[in-house]
Amino acid sequence: MGEVTYQPLRSLIYVDCVREEYRHRLQHWLYYYHAPESMAKFEPWVTKYAFYNALPTPPDGERFGTYRMQLTEHYWMLNPMSEESLVNSLSEYFPMDVLRWQGNIPDTDAEGFAGSGEEARSSGGDNGCPPFIFAFLPIFWETDVKGAGRTMVDGPNYRWLFLISYPEGCSEEEGEKWLTEEILPAFAAMPETNRILTSRVKKEINNCHMDRCVEIWFDGPEEWYRCAVEKAAAFKKPSWAQYDKFPFVQPKFEFASLFLTDMPTSDNLRQYRGYLPMR
Repeated sequence: MGEVTYQPLRSLIYVDCVREEYRHRLQHWLYYYHAPESMAKFEPWVTKYAFYNALPTPPDGERFGTYRMQLTEHYWMLNPMSEESLVNSLSEYFPMDVLRWQGNIPDTDAEGFAGSGEEARSSGGDNGCPPFIFAFLPIFWETDVKGAGRTMVDGPNYRWLFLISYPEGCSEEEGEKWLTEEILPAFAAMPETNRILTSRVKKEINNCHMDRCVEIWFDGPEEWYRCAVEKAAAFKKPSWAQYDKFPFVQPKFEFASLFLTDMPTSDNLRQYRGYLPMR
C-alpha cells in the first residue's frame, strides 16, 4: 500500500425505486442502516454527505432515464476507491433486496447479501438491468455554460441533473463535440434555461460507464418540458442515434436523469440524528 494522498472529489449516486411498493422499504434501509454506517466509515475524510429526494417524473421523463428515489452526494478529501481505503473494520449491511428495489437486479425473489458495498455498487449492466451509477466528478464544475451571477434571490430552481454515456458507434471525441458544441449551446439559447454547468466524469476513479455530467436549471417542470421535449424535437438526429427523439440513447443505461430542488432532504453530517419514526 502507498501513502494516502489528498484528492478532493465529488461523487453522485443515482438511486431509483422501481415500484412504489418498495419506496418506504428503501427509505428505511437508507436512513436506518446505510447513513449511520457510511458516516461511521468515512466521516473523517468527507466534508459533505447528503440525500436529495427526487422530484416526481415529469411528462415524457421516462425516456430521459429518470431516477425516482434520490441523489446521494459526497464531497471527498481522498479517493475512496484507493487501495488504502478498502480495509474496513466493519462490512456494510447490504441485502440483495436493496439492489432489487433500485432496479439493478431483476425484480424477482432475491435472497442473501451483497459480498460488500463495493460489490453491490458494481452490479447491473450485464443482467438486463441498468448498471449502478456511482459517478465521480471534479470537486468544482469544469465549465460554466450559462447563468453566471445567478443568486438565491433569483428564486428557487428546478434542477435537471443528467449523466450521459456515448453509445456504441459514437467515439468519445464525437460525443463530446455533439454535446458541448451542439446540444448545450442549443439549450443555452432557450430563454427558459437559467443555469447550465457541466463536467467530465472522472472515469479513472471507479470505471463508471458515464462520460459527462450536466446540470440545467429551470423555473419548473413546465419550462423543462418546453425545452427538453418540445424544442428538442427539432434537434438533428445523429448518425449513431439509437432512438428517434432526444436524447437519442438508451434510458438509464446511457442517459440518466434526476429532478431536484436546491436543498438536500438530509445533509447527513450536520442534520442526521437517527431513524426517528412518527409517534
